[in-house]
Amino acid sequence: MKNTLVALVVSAFAFSVAACPEKNHARGAHVHIPERRWAPSNLSLPARPLVWGDVNIIHTTDSHGWLLGHQKTSFPEPNYSGDFGDFASFVAHMKELALKKNVDLLLVDSGDLHDGTGLSDGYPPGGVDAHDSNKFFEQLPYDVLAIGNHELYVYANTLDMHQNFAPKFPGRYLSSNANITIAGPDGQNVSVPVGSRFAKFKTRKGRQVTSLGVLFNFTANDENTTVQAVGDMVKEDWFADAIKDEPDFFLLVGHMPVQEDNWPTVFNAVRAVHPTTPILILGGHTHIRDCVQFDGRSIALESGRYMETVGANLDFKKGCTDNITFNRRYLDPNRVTYEYHTRRNAYTFNTSMGSRISTGMKALAKQFDLSAMFGTAPQDYTLSRDPFPSNGSLLSLLAEQVLPVALAVNNTRASVPSLVITNSGVLRFDVYVGPFDKNDQLTASPFDDSFLYITNVTLDVANQVLPALNNAGANKKREVLEGREEELYRRGAVDMRYRRWLEGMHLRASEERRAATNLTLGYVTKDSCPGVGDDTLHTPLPYYSVPDYIGSQPPAVSNDTRIDLVFVNFIQDDVLETVNSLQSDKVYNSSDVQTYSPFLLDEVFGLFAQEKWN
Repeated sequence: MKNTLVALVVSAFAFSVAACPEKNHARGAHVHIPERRWAPSNLSLPARPLVWGDVNIIHTTDSHGWLLGHQKTSFPEPNYSGDFGDFASFVAHMKELALKKNVDLLLVDSGDLHDGTGLSDGYPPGGVDAHDSNKFFEQLPYDVLAIGNHELYVYANTLDMHQNFAPKFPGRYLSSNANITIAGPDGQNVSVPVGSRFAKFKTRKGRQVTSLGVLFNFTANDENTTVQAVGDMVKEDWFADAIKDEPDFFLLVGHMPVQEDNWPTVFNAVRAVHPTTPILILGGHTHIRDCVQFDGRSIALESGRYMETVGANLDFKKGCTDNITFNRRYLDPNRVTYEYHTRRNAYTFNTSMGSRISTGMKALAKQFDLSAMFGTAPQDYTLSRDPFPSNGSLLSLLAEQVLPVALAVNNTRASVPSLVITNSGVLRFDVYVGPFDKNDQLTASPFDDSFLYITNVTLDVANQVLPALNNAGANKKREVLEGREEELYRRGAVDMRYRRWLEGMHLRASEERRAATNLTLGYVTKDSCPGVGDDTLHTPLPYYSVPDYIGSQPPAVSNDTRIDLVFVNFIQDDVLETVNSLQSDKVYNSSDVQTYSPFLLDEVFGLFAQEKWN
């Protein structure tokens, strides 16, 4: 019975596991590239080297277009300042180390390449989201990739993934339960997987792997795409055929969090056929660092978001029943981290591919005019590190200043009193002091939601909508809030779970850790797996709770004045349901909803900055 040892290195977190080791060494070639780039000087070194196994996996997830690296100087941004060219060089050097150690190294992604920065979303009219930025992904030697929910919101994006992206990874871009409807050879519509349902392959060292690419039970996919419930997927004949033969290990990749979702459904279906075969699960979607074991012969990892998190190692023996012991690591993706773990320096780190990717991304950013200036932000505005409401809260800035200014531009309804409501999830990232450009605008809010309104709502009723949505009304019950949160989650919203994770990190923080002068702000992870997972030690981010919904200041008119109630289209159903529950004069439905502004959500910060930050 052959021995197999697996090491996982995941997009900003790494872990290792040991049980039945087998060590071999071989030499690999070294390529010297004279060009170099420098890391920020105030970054901390990782706490310790990575642990290698016989199979090593580098995993990325929820990158959302963050390929240019985090470029701001306010912490924790420098922790994540490596760009995708740096990551490509890191992968190449790790491949070289794997050759020297005579071990396997796999590269895996768990989805959500769309919606996040100007590099993915800043395309000119007529373009397709992430079509150009995905070309940088295509240059890396990914072994397995899985579809994310952000690949399914817009049919054109899904079609692009099916026709252009998936073929770059033949049989390895997996969409086990996600289909697209296209015209078949006979001209009739046919529903087919966006990628492939599963993959079976051998590693460089000859180990047999069976992989799936599973999406959570997502419900907000566009027309002509379908997502099958996970519980139904595992009952399909193709699923039974895919898992029938025993591999050396199952590599289950998917856009689904490793806790509080349906990975146990998939895991149990595999375990029913293969009671002891090692199962490695690489999840995503909730943007957190997390780790859990479903039994002693498995490990499930989730590696953050936005290229803020990479890593892992496993020892196991096929067919044996010993529990797997492991170490896992969450890496901060920056030059200091990359150079430390690949034993390189600024003169020897860059590879030719890495340099080409960095140069290509800069050229694309120039083509998209991402450095076009709107103004200069006077200070940092954060989503949860400052109280809401406060002068430092980005949510306060949006509700109280940005929306009133931006939505008055070229608006024939501007003279009519209005109240604007949006879900807090429309904001995806902080705004930092200094130049505020097109890329920053799309980073803060990449969604192209439209602003809608219903008219002739009395101010008295309109003022009750926001508290009702946030469950402040006396007649609202906890199950109503939980039901709404679950519905938002099925539609793809993750900010509720991400915020709970940040809050837990904040509450666990010790006074000693916060007072440490040698630690920079960053993630301080506590997951369900033993040992310390973070690669670099940090002091935890402060956290203040924020509501699910926010609104502008009510207009200074009497309570019986009829106003425009304005909202983003993502929450249309919630708003109509709430308004109808608060009054009986009229039953509002979608026919009463009209477009309020010619501008979309991803344009409002630029409009505001041009007016107020110049």
